Amino acid sequence: MAPIYSRIIATGSALPERAVSNADLEKIVDTSDEWIRTRTGIRQRHIAADGETTGDLAFLAAQRALEAAGVKASELDLIVLGTTTPDIIFPSTACLVQQRLGANGCAAFDVNAACSGFMYALGIADKFIKSGQSKKVLVIGAETLTRMVDWNERETCVLFGDGAGAVVLEASGEPGIYATCMHADGGYKELLWNPVGVSVGFRDEPNHGVRIKMAGREVFKVAVKTLDSLVDETLEAAGMHESDIDWLIPHQANLRIIEATAKRLQMPMDRVIVTVDQHANTSSGSVPLALDYAVRSGKVQRGQNLLLEAFGGGFTWASALLRY
Repeated sequence: MAPIYSRIIATGSALPERAVSNADLEKIVDTSDEWIRTRTGIRQRHIAADGETTGDLAFLAAQRALEAAGVKASELDLIVLGTTTPDIIFPSTACLVQQRLGANGCAAFDVNAACSGFMYALGIADKFIKSGQSKKVLVIGAETLTRMVDWNERETCVLFGDGAGAVVLEASGEPGIYATCMHADGGYKELLWNPVGVSVGFRDEPNHGVRIKMAGREVFKVAVKTLDSLVDETLEAAGMHESDIDWLIPHQANLRIIEATAKRLQMPMDRVIVTVDQHANTSSGSVPLALDYAVRSGKVQRGQNLLLEAFGGGFTWASALLRY
């Protein structure tokens, strides 16, 4: 029996209308454009409008991906949405998006793996297709992280933005996703986390004390080391070599981390998709946003091999090696 592959047939993305430059941030927090650019590579980020939710962005990205794929929402067997900033506690944002799309009846659920959320969702969707349980799957990564940013804390507020990206996967006899890898280590929890929640309770502070806490230098060190080993694992799982990769599409958190991964692959930066300068860190929206940009700009072409990878709070880290 011929193997079943899951293949990305289309991409889509959505960004809030409001773009906030580093110069804009200089007016509200003790920072500078130079300080932000030299440490992160970020020049601007998009911020959701009042009342604009993760689900709103996810819905728009999904619509655009489905339209590009020529697939009706009613044809979907599964929707998996990576997010750490859901609209409401329940139902899942995937269910909310499903209803708006008109895909009622198929399975739909959220995955919370912080910045690795989309990569986890993609890995899960790949397994559903390869098992024969699903034929067409919508995978989304969407976030409104600026809702939990402390705009007085310059080390973190400059890093994040809002946005969403989506892909449509279908079962195929032709190679698509060769391999996916997923890992986590909760032992690093307090290096990057948000310490409030439903079960442990909210704090009696403005915005319920919902604030991102990060030890930036330590996170950087672990991220570089972890992604280095992840590259080896992914290539081995796919039976491929560094030279087989046409494009690296990494999590867009920090240009220095991206450059370190590219160096490990001996890959020139002109074969690396970089959008962190325009979008900042959109968490699980990051990789699919970069992928959609790469596809719609004409950089990524059909038949090319792409390495996607991400690292996030948890810690979590995940990857996919695929032929587009």
